[in-house]
Amino acid sequence: MSRSRTAPSLSRTLLRLFALLAVVLGVQTAPAHSAQAAPAFKVLAFYDGTYDAAHISFVHEANAWFPQQAAANGFSYTATTDWNQLNTANLANYQVVLFLDDYPQTAAQQSAFKTYMDNGGGWLGFHVSAYNDAVPSDWSWYHNTFLGTGTFRSNSWGPTSETLKIEDRGHPATAGLPSTITSSVSEWYSWQNDLRQNPNIDILASIDPSSFPVGTDPNQTWYSGYYPIVWTNRNYKMLYANFGHNAMDYATNTTLSSTFASAQQNQLLLNGLRWLGGASGPVTPPPGNHTGPIVGYGGKCVDIAAASSANGAAVQLYDCNGTSAQSWTVASNGSLQALGKCMDVTSAGTANGTKVQLYDCNGTGSQVWQPGANGSLVNPQSGKCLDATGPSSANGTRLQIWSCTGSANQSWTLPS
Repeated sequence: MSRSRTAPSLSRTLLRLFALLAVVLGVQTAPAHSAQAAPAFKVLAFYDGTYDAAHISFVHEANAWFPQQAAANGFSYTATTDWNQLNTANLANYQVVLFLDDYPQTAAQQSAFKTYMDNGGGWLGFHVSAYNDAVPSDWSWYHNTFLGTGTFRSNSWGPTSETLKIEDRGHPATAGLPSTITSSVSEWYSWQNDLRQNPNIDILASIDPSSFPVGTDPNQTWYSGYYPIVWTNRNYKMLYANFGHNAMDYATNTTLSSTFASAQQNQLLLNGLRWLGGASGPVTPPPGNHTGPIVGYGGKCVDIAAASSANGAAVQLYDCNGTSAQSWTVASNGSLQALGKCMDVTSAGTANGTKVQLYDCNGTGSQVWQPGANGSLVNPQSGKCLDATGPSSANGTRLQIWSCTGSANQSWTLPS
């Protein structure tokens, strides 16, 4: 009896001692992985990246922009050109699937995607992912039932930015948006079917009548009509966005616009992604409308050489001095503005070592800068980071674009 009573008493004493020791030493009982929260949802993006320079440009931008937003908003983003990953076993690992520039072509891929959507998966498609000029349709469920579009009818040309009317302000994707927003530059598609006549389709945004005419080529300009831009099918967790075609100089393969240049359109995308992924709460938008110095490598400030506002003036590092040549406004369209001009990638270049300059603000992709990992500033058009050459922090060090490395000479503190 005495042994059977002494053992529990000793155990209780030891437990108390261990508990006291844990308090003294600050031992935590939380699991080891709690320091890094799991993503709220996982996104898998499919693309080809092989057809039409404007679509390829968009894909490059998307695969730079979405990872940045994933880091800021607590989801994960994976992109692949392997459409065979559209299988039931793999799709079970993801809450949202994106089609950036195509749709599944094989029967096995199509069947797996339909099953995924029938079982409540989320989907976001862009622009050419809905394109279909085959009669009859090469995949009737996708084009007629799921998207509701039928076949492609026409497109506007050239690519333009338009005023979009928010049709359903009660949908989670349009939360917080005004009655009209300004789109980024895109070519626009129209379709065989009138989506307004389909009770399963909820149109979230359309081209506002104030936008007409739409296009720059008189032979491919829309002068009137109804053109849906973003919609969902009430029977599925899906969103389709008509945009995703950048303006291009095809002769030189130079991108002239950015699909992610509209802060309000970006907000719609992020709202929509969170809805598709089952997350709740506000998204973290890119910073905007703050003015002050941009501090970089060695504690130096981003400076305009000789305080010149001439096109082509060098953007460099220099001792912080509080002058107007170091006062930058982070605009809502992603541009960085000083002395009435914008920070610009020279000649819309995409190669490592392309210098950064001051130039007239023109809304092109060469003037869009998005916060990235490790304090970087990413130019989505090139997929490259703002970089201090060398690396050096000496006064007069030129800034350039370079492959993102996470190094200190690519880390910047924006005004807040």
